[in-house]
Amino acid sequence: MKIVFYSIVLNHHQAYVADEFYNMLGDEYCFVELIRCLDMKGATEDYSKRPYLLKAWESVESYRRAMTLAREADVCVFAGYEALIFEKERLKLNKLSFDMGERMLKRGIFNLLSPRILKLFLAYHVNRWKNKPLYKLSCSAYACVDSYKLGMFKSKHYKWGYFTNVDSDFEVGVLQKGVSTIKKTHSLMWCARFLKLKHPELPIKMASRLKIKGYNFVLDMYGSGVELEKMKQLAKSLDVEDVVNFKGDRPNNEILKAMRQHEIFLFTSDKNEGWGAVTNESMSNGCVIVASDAIGSVPFLVKDRWNGCIFKSCDLDSLYSMVVWLLDNSIERKQLAINAYQTMRDVWSPKRAAENFLQLVDELQSGKDSMIKDGPCSKAETI
Repeated sequence: MKIVFYSIVLNHHQAYVADEFYNMLGDEYCFVELIRCLDMKGATEDYSKRPYLLKAWESVESYRRAMTLAREADVCVFAGYEALIFEKERLKLNKLSFDMGERMLKRGIFNLLSPRILKLFLAYHVNRWKNKPLYKLSCSAYACVDSYKLGMFKSKHYKWGYFTNVDSDFEVGVLQKGVSTIKKTHSLMWCARFLKLKHPELPIKMASRLKIKGYNFVLDMYGSGVELEKMKQLAKSLDVEDVVNFKGDRPNNEILKAMRQHEIFLFTSDKNEGWGAVTNESMSNGCVIVASDAIGSVPFLVKDRWNGCIFKSCDLDSLYSMVVWLLDNSIERKQLAINAYQTMRDVWSPKRAAENFLQLVDELQSGKDSMIKDGPCSKAETI
């Protein structure tokens, strides 16, 4: 069975599940990269030499091969506007296909003014794709409701996402050691671009409250961006420069190491965050996540106070109360870290995603719906 994924670029958000497909299918798997992208988002590994990678942008011959695969492969997955031309060609032949993507209406109906979204919307309705064997892989818990508002993919949504590496040799037992009675400095971490949609002001304001209440902690903030200098001034004005450290940009492997060294990870983005792969990464590395409920990955991955904590988006009081609960309950905090790692290892790992996708394909080809109860390729519903 030939399976082909079409996406903008092969990076560390997609390479690990792609590797698993290649391990299972060999040369029957192909990843078609649609543009040349130099921004690898801090990743240090070179994915350009993967044996299954076809760079459609590299030459006319590569582009033609990518178009041939769209016509002839058993299953194709299309992600983004750049893949639309291949998607249109394949669906003329009524062959099993998946459209993969995040939510489309982050800014509401105004998103239809985007030429990229409008062209997908028109292609779906003008070509009557609702009657085609076309299904949606939702890389956001909010993709389903957005699609339904646009009359697209009704009852055809399945959970998907970005699948970062899960270290099977991770020493979970380290997290299960007894709780020390010695007062210690708690370690909090935030990592993102300093942009308004990421709301870096929330952890800084929360740090002020924690300091006033007498908590012993440090907050390390990683990243750069247009809001960075403003946030440094905010930290100064709130008198938290002694507990808030601006660490700058770091390679992805250093960020993962830092997650293992911190107790709590703060993910404060609003609804403009599509998936948010740091959810996967923090959970996989034993750093208990406190995440906004508006982030696309959160309702899929996080069960509140079982494998992480969820706070109301942009609500400082909600964020503060969740962090205080974690700081005051060290036994529960350690158990959340264990549960989070096990969730990523057993349910949301790249290997499990690839296995579930092959199962879903088999079920759809047999005229059935997904029998998968949880995780990738389980049925996605509106929330």
